[in-house]
Amino acid sequence: MTKFLMHIEQEQLKNFILDSGLVSRADVSAAEKEAKEKGGNLGKVLISQGKMSDDDLRRMQAYILGIPFVDLKGEKLPFEVLSLIPEPIARNHNIVAFKKADNALEVAMLDTEDLTAIDFIKKKVGLKILPRLTDAESMKSAILQYQKSLKAEFGDLIQKDVGQIKNIPDAEAGADINPDDLKKLADDIPMIRIVDTLLKHAILQNASDIHIEPQENELLVRYRIDGLLHDAMILPKNMGPSIAARIKVLSSLKLDEKRLPQDGRFKIDSDGEKVSFRVSTLPTHYGEKIVMRLLRENVSGFTLEHLGFHGEGLDRIHKAVQATTGMILATGPTGSGKTTTLYTVLDILNTPDVNISTIEDPIEYQMKRVNQTQVRPEIGFTFAQGLRTLVRQDPDIIMVGEIRDNETAALGVNAALTGHVVLSTLHTNSAAGAIPRLIDMKVEPFLIVSTLNVIIGQRLVRKLGQDKEKYFLTKAEIETLAKSINLDKVLIALKEEKIIGKSDTWEKVPFWRLKKDVNPDDGFSGRQGIHEILKVTPAIKEAVLKSGTSDEIQKIAEEEGMLTMIEDGIFQCVQGITTIEEVLSVIAE
Repeated sequence: MTKFLMHIEQEQLKNFILDSGLVSRADVSAAEKEAKEKGGNLGKVLISQGKMSDDDLRRMQAYILGIPFVDLKGEKLPFEVLSLIPEPIARNHNIVAFKKADNALEVAMLDTEDLTAIDFIKKKVGLKILPRLTDAESMKSAILQYQKSLKAEFGDLIQKDVGQIKNIPDAEAGADINPDDLKKLADDIPMIRIVDTLLKHAILQNASDIHIEPQENELLVRYRIDGLLHDAMILPKNMGPSIAARIKVLSSLKLDEKRLPQDGRFKIDSDGEKVSFRVSTLPTHYGEKIVMRLLRENVSGFTLEHLGFHGEGLDRIHKAVQATTGMILATGPTGSGKTTTLYTVLDILNTPDVNISTIEDPIEYQMKRVNQTQVRPEIGFTFAQGLRTLVRQDPDIIMVGEIRDNETAALGVNAALTGHVVLSTLHTNSAAGAIPRLIDMKVEPFLIVSTLNVIIGQRLVRKLGQDKEKYFLTKAEIETLAKSINLDKVLIALKEEKIIGKSDTWEKVPFWRLKKDVNPDDGFSGRQGIHEILKVTPAIKEAVLKSGTSDEIQKIAEEEGMLTMIEDGIFQCVQGITTIEEVLSVIAE
């Protein structure tokens, strides 16, 4: 397919455009001249000049190549076919499944050269893939149906069982339901289907959390996707108790306990992917609020590069990973991807000749050949207690989910001092802030400098999807940015990693933003880390021993070449991964 598309003869395309009468002969000649001078493509030049649209060019390519063109505007696609391609893949690659035969799947695409997407879907569905070209409006309308199909699926389920749902007592009225009745509600077939549908769509849409919130007159269901909460469904208020009961049954919680918060977890298998749900219930004025965190269990296969690490920072982590003793810390607020980073490092370290033990709260991902332990504070089994025991289990590598108190900090440092590699997380705003935090936890500065190898500071930014456009900063914008960022350092890093040319200046460096007519909710898809990787060098050790502040440590680290999180963010903006506004808003948080 690629071979053909790339070899549409320019002359053939030119004649076809002229025959169509869409563009005047004079405009075609001018565009042809520009294409020859700049080494571009006639079609792309005409689009950039506004003489024709992307969709016009797609239709012509389809005609010339004999690829069928499909118009899906207003078409109702069968959900069982649409859902063969997960929504994040559909959004990222502009590809939707619209027709299935016994051994083939017809997919509509904006770019039939996207062989990666075709290959991925072929492996996933095990069918022959037949690509078809479509236009941007058709694609938008098809992708919207992922959301609509959730509502439709719920509408059908609720409609079928409306009589039964009306008989459920109203939680707000304070009606206590007999536990046996609750169990019956939870095991009710329609209720099982409703909760299964809720979970399935959350997985399909790559949500990280599901919120089920009783309101005064309704039950609100929201999904957190790419860090932001989106309304997914509004359900009848009286469904609250039975949905809560079903989730409690799945996660082995007490059905009749509605006055106290409860925590539990359960696991489901969705299309061969194991997903764990961490469940938290909280009594509110209108009933029980339930939040479920989705944890995809198979993290193997992540790489540090995939998470957004690169260049000098990546080298620093690899060197720290090769050491046989010492600490590697990941820092950042809740939900900044610290655990995923540590699991990825563990995956690199996970070779047959080492013993790896972890102590976590909770165990977020399950890894082969790793001995994972869950803390149980209610019975006195804390991080500190677990770490004390782990050291006696002859480990080479220890991961402590989080350093929360003085005792865990002291034990972690001692473990690193006695010949173990220790990985852990800390809640601080920057990498440099981790050192004063450890000192606050009564860890002696001389022990910190003896054990700490590398500190990773991180945040997550939303990634731009396909609907993005290139632009260049004005002189005034460059000057404003230079007030908060060392632009010279970022420019050197971009040149060293060959992202831009050796002679490029900021005026010539492209940035990316969403196209004007794109809804920000649709324009971003997925998240990636921006990082700062602080290596504990002799100069930093000296500052720590002199009780240096985090600002002093930060200054030394920057002088020694550390890209700060905001600088790494700007680096990734140039790569087209995210926008300047997104980086600034995440750092401001």
